Amino acid sequence: MQEHHLDLNDPAFVYDPYPTLAGLRERLPVFYDPVWQKVFFTRYDDIAALLRDRRLGRSILHVLSRDELGWPPPNPLTGAFDRFQSDHMLDNEPPKHTRLKALMLKAFTTGRVEGLRGTIQRIVDGLIDRVAEAGRMDLLKDFAEPLPVAVIAELLGVPEEDRPRLRPWSSKIVKLYELGYTDDQAREANQAVVEFSAYIHDLADQRRRAPRDDLISALVRVEEQEEVLTADELVANCILLLNAGHEATVNGTTLGMLSLHQHPEQMGLARAAAARGDREFFKTAVEELLRFDTPLPMFERWVLEDLDFHGIPLRRGVEVGLLYASGNRDPRRFPDPDRLLLTRRENPHLTFGLGIHYCIGAPLARVEMQTAFQTLLRRLPNIHIAREPVEYTEGFVIRGHRAMPVEFGAGRRPGMVSGREP
Repeated sequence: MQEHHLDLNDPAFVYDPYPTLAGLRERLPVFYDPVWQKVFFTRYDDIAALLRDRRLGRSILHVLSRDELGWPPPNPLTGAFDRFQSDHMLDNEPPKHTRLKALMLKAFTTGRVEGLRGTIQRIVDGLIDRVAEAGRMDLLKDFAEPLPVAVIAELLGVPEEDRPRLRPWSSKIVKLYELGYTDDQAREANQAVVEFSAYIHDLADQRRRAPRDDLISALVRVEEQEEVLTADELVANCILLLNAGHEATVNGTTLGMLSLHQHPEQMGLARAAAARGDREFFKTAVEELLRFDTPLPMFERWVLEDLDFHGIPLRRGVEVGLLYASGNRDPRRFPDPDRLLLTRRENPHLTFGLGIHYCIGAPLARVEMQTAFQTLLRRLPNIHIAREPVEYTEGFVIRGHRAMPVEFGAGRRPGMVSGREP
């Protein structure tokens, strides 16, 4: 297998990875990176097949020990983080993953998500009300970040006065999912897990004494019915829902707005659809925005047993990097893939994964983004990015922006259309 180093943290690559990924798809669709010590895959069909292949998994320590893998002892700076990882569904494989996901889905139902549509609309309108008269805002800090945090807090049952604590905790924790992080970031993430876990433990205790119609109360009922959901697993999976459940929406919103801004003809279609209240248009449009500029552009899997993948030997204990952002622009799967086309009908993008680890929060993220774009363009039809180039955060695995100043002129007075469809 040919070796090649892909500098995922190069600011130029983070800013625009697509030309590099296009070249790799054609010249080097599979390669071993000796720096990251991973085998990378760039083509859609390979990524999709590996995501569905049960011979690969999100974790490896249930198959091989740290000594067998040649790993050093666990990092003493991340003890709480490591325990959190071992208790949530994302980084576990069957049978533990099967049990945790089944129990979470008993509480995180389609009906519960659909029932949040009105709440999401109210939150979106409230965020716009705060800035409508100013004629400008930071789309990231004033809108994209608070929206999913408020929605998931509502879903979990976190009191409003405690919600400002959630995003800082989550932001620190997800730093450890990047390739390469500092000791200071490890300490901050670990402390965030300690504080966040203590908070959710306390909230769960409150719900045991006085249940409400929220997800934590529903999970407490699952736990009390002796369906093998431990208190630590309850806490870890609630934290996971916030961490994983808001990153796609936050980054998807700002990346999507930038894509619209850079494609005026598509922005025009979206504005017209928002003006006529065309919800179906935004269902299709959001799928295309998530494909075109992927907010979580890479996930990893461990090879759990030796296998031959289309003539490529993958040995047990090897880690593979699946470049979703590349697969989502693969011309073998998507006609004219570098063109933003909001009316694209067949759109099986990889953004929420495939297989047993498909994101259970995908329906919620979709509703949030559909409501966000439709309402922004209806209430603030002249919205546009005020300053370019827009600065990206460090790291590629969770790719987003540091800020996104937008202008839209003075909006309607707060409250005129809040909570109502046109």
